[in-house]
Amino acid sequence: MKLCITGGGTGGHLMIAQALVEAAVSDGHEAIFIGSTSGQDRKYFEQHSFFSHVYFLETTGVVNQKGFGKFKALWKVLKAFFISRKLLKKHNIQATYSVGGFSAAPASFGTLSRFIPLFIHEQNAVEGRLNSLLKPYAKRFISAYDKNSLIKGYPVKEVFLKNARVRSELKTIIFLGGSHGAKAINDLALSVAFKLQKRGIKIIHQAGENDYERVKKEYEDKGVEVELYAFTKELATIIPHADLAVSRAGASTLWELTSNGLPAFYIPYPHAAGDHQFYNAKFIVDNNLGWCERESENLKSKLVAILNENLQQKSEGLLEYVSKDVASRMIKDVYESIK
Repeated sequence: MKLCITGGGTGGHLMIAQALVEAAVSDGHEAIFIGSTSGQDRKYFEQHSFFSHVYFLETTGVVNQKGFGKFKALWKVLKAFFISRKLLKKHNIQATYSVGGFSAAPASFGTLSRFIPLFIHEQNAVEGRLNSLLKPYAKRFISAYDKNSLIKGYPVKEVFLKNARVRSELKTIIFLGGSHGAKAINDLALSVAFKLQKRGIKIIHQAGENDYERVKKEYEDKGVEVELYAFTKELATIIPHADLAVSRAGASTLWELTSNGLPAFYIPYPHAAGDHQFYNAKFIVDNNLGWCERESENLKSKLVAILNENLQQKSEGLLEYVSKDVASRMIKDVYESIK
């Protein structure tokens, strides 16, 4: 099977693309990638060995543009649409998988215009605008939050599943504010740091590059030992050591923690499009698998209360909920659909 994977812009979308191409190649299929010169697409896939070919077209987001900027963005998408059509024909693409994000628009519309089956993965609890627009025309729409989705679950790196374990005792807590950090989470960590140390709880903290020096100095002033990072690409090997997470609620992070059986207190990024981080976390809370609070609430008292909660019940529930081999099943579904 010859597959096109398209989409991106942010790491969350691109990590799904990575999981899909690895599953596709493992099953003996060939895949190309069509993304954008904007966003993080090049950072992820310019040197990626799994794709047979990678293409980065000049596009930007449309929704966040105003006035003439919106028309300019649409013009770029239109030009990229015609380029995508040619690429799909050149590589004899039999199906396209969109992982969402503005990068997905040209190849997705190009796919439909060539009557090639389009498959979509929605990473958030709130559907993106492009995905909502394309959903009626897609062969399949996969979402971990949609009860009607043929495949449940979320594609994550195998390491999170491989190192999964039930947490029964709080020995280590990890604070995750995302790749850029989050001041609200940093301030919360600092406010409870001394209490955590007194209780013998180890602290791991990714503070973000912009706030790293301030956070480092405050830990030193408090005399609190901490495993502190500005940013690290090794979270996959660090997260399994933690027994509780305090984190933003981006979809990829949320499902990585879930897949590892790590209970989490989610503090959603308040300015996320469509408030999707809140609804991502709400899905976990509604299933009694974790906790969530807005930035504006009393985060310290909430976290202190969670320190005394039964982690084992939440952790076991997370592991029962997780679906394994999601990416592989998504690829197999495409192959069976077009045979």
